[in-house]
Amino acid sequence: MRGATAEADEWTDDAPVSRHGGGQAGARFAALLLAGVSTVVGCRIADTDGITPVPQLLAFLPWLLAPTTVALLFAALTRWRLGLVWSLAVLAALAWYIEPYGKTSQPKGSPVAELRVLTSNVEFGQATDELIDAIRDQRPDLVFVQECEYGCEEKLEQAFGKGNSKGDKGSYPYRQAVEGAGSDGSVILSRHPLEPAAGIPATMGMPGATADVNGHEIRLQLAHPMPPLPTELSTWREELSDLRDYAATNRTRPTLLAGDFNASQDHAAFRRILDAGFADAARLTGDARTPSWPARTAPPLGAQIDHVLVSRDFAANRARFLDLGNTDHRTLVVDLTLFKSP
Repeated sequence: MRGATAEADEWTDDAPVSRHGGGQAGARFAALLLAGVSTVVGCRIADTDGITPVPQLLAFLPWLLAPTTVALLFAALTRWRLGLVWSLAVLAALAWYIEPYGKTSQPKGSPVAELRVLTSNVEFGQATDELIDAIRDQRPDLVFVQECEYGCEEKLEQAFGKGNSKGDKGSYPYRQAVEGAGSDGSVILSRHPLEPAAGIPATMGMPGATADVNGHEIRLQLAHPMPPLPTELSTWREELSDLRDYAATNRTRPTLLAGDFNASQDHAAFRRILDAGFADAARLTGDARTPSWPARTAPPLGAQIDHVLVSRDFAANRARFLDLGNTDHRTLVVDLTLFKSP
C-alpha cells in the first residue's frame, strides 16, 4: 500500500518528483518546447502573424506536431501532469488549424472556358531552361514567372516569343513584364491577347494584365511580395496587404492572382487575401497542404507558399507540383474552368 502511495506521489501538477536526477531536466526541456510551440499556436489562434520568429515558424505549422509530441513523451516519462495536459491541448489546437482554410463552392452558371495556369519561381533565373521544358510539356495557357531576371526573360522570348507564329501551339506572343536583375524581374506569358494593366508597386516585380480568353475578360496579377525576413517584416505585411486590396477591388469579376506569395494559409496576412473573396486553387483540388518550398526537402518537409488564387468565377479541376531542379521552389500547374453567371 505504501508503495502505491509513493508511486502516486510522483505525479504532480507543478514539477516532477523523481528518484532520477534527469527528471527535472526532462520536464524543463518539455516546458521549453511547449512554451515555444504555444507562442506560435497562440498567434495563430489570435489571427496575427506576430514578430520574429513567429511568422517564419507559422509557415511550418503542421510540423510543430513533432516537437509537441516530444514534449508529451518527456512529460509522461517525468510524470509531469500539467505538462501532459498542456501537450494534449497544444496537439488538439494544431490538429484543428492544420485543416485547410477557406470555404469551397461550385461557381454558378455555365462553363465558358478552360484554362491551364502555371506559376514558377526560377530562383534568379537559374531554372529557366527547366521551366522552358516544363512549359512545352504542360502547355499552359498562362504562365507566371518570378525571379525572371534579364537572361531569363531573353530565353523565354527566344523560346516562345513574338517570332513564333500566333497559330503555333508552342508560342506565347503576349507578355507583360517588370524587368529587373536578380529576384526583381517577373513575367506573365499568355497564349491569349493581353492588355497592360497597372501592377502592384513592390520591392520585387508584380506585373498585372487583362487577358481576353475567347471573348471573356480576365484580370491577371502576379504575386511576389518580400519574404518575411526578420528585417523585412513590415514590407512583407505591406505588400501582402496591397495584394489583399487588389483582391477586394477585383472580387466581382474573373481574376487570377498567381505566384510566390512567401506566405502560407497559416499566415494571417495571406488569409485576409482569401477572405477578400478568393479561393486557393490547390485547396479546391484537395492539395492545400502540398509543400512547394523549399524544393530540396519537399514534399516530406516544407510549406506551400506558391499559389494560384481564383475569384468565385472559377472551378479548379486539377493541381500538380513539378520538381524542376536549379530552383528552391516547386512549380505549380492548375487546370481551371471559367463560369459565366446566368
